[in-house]
Amino acid sequence: MKTRIASLTILCLALAAVPALAQSQFYENGPINGTTDAWTINFGYVVSDTFFTNNYNVVTQFQFGIWEFPGDSILSIDYSITDSENAPCPSELCLGNGTVAGKNLIDNFISSNQFGYNIDSANALIPGVQVPEGVELWLNLSNAVVPSGDPVFWDENSGAGCNSPQCPSSASESSVGTIPSESFTMFGTQSSTSGTTPEPSSIMLFGSGILGLAGLLRRKLF
Repeated sequence: MKTRIASLTILCLALAAVPALAQSQFYENGPINGTTDAWTINFGYVVSDTFFTNNYNVVTQFQFGIWEFPGDSILSIDYSITDSENAPCPSELCLGNGTVAGKNLIDNFISSNQFGYNIDSANALIPGVQVPEGVELWLNLSNAVVPSGDPVFWDENSGAGCNSPQCPSSASESSVGTIPSESFTMFGTQSSTSGTTPEPSSIMLFGSGILGLAGLLRRKLF
């Protein structure tokens, strides 16, 4: 009986201590276009687009549109999240960076365009990157790899159809400077306003657990 009571107590406390987190889309720069233009994101080129963090403080995922030669499928991509375009990492301007590959990078074919390229949507899962809330940052993509070694291009959509605060994105390419913006979507988590304060549902769970413990004690003692 003591073991059961102790286990229930630990479970209730754990449920009450978990802060409320909600992972969802928080910025999108419009749908994939696939018919106008695209910018090289390998062979040493870096393409950068701004996004607004709203009230989200951790970035966990991004999706972006790409043009590939038929038969290619993206294997890896380097990314960084910075407060300046093409900012180097590591530096004080870099909030997070890395390479996404394997099961964390999913390439989904959409269609072929009039130029003979395959238009795909790439979904990149990343370790949580802590970001300030309510600021404009840059997503930088480079060093894309496909089996053939061919170029990979980030789809240009100029932010047409975007519906997020601060959209359309500003954009830059490392060799030419300012360019029209690209198709991408950012996902992340939003903390509750008081980090470890349980929400009402957590409090109710905790309370019901305590009542359950009281019932067990009553049966034991009386």
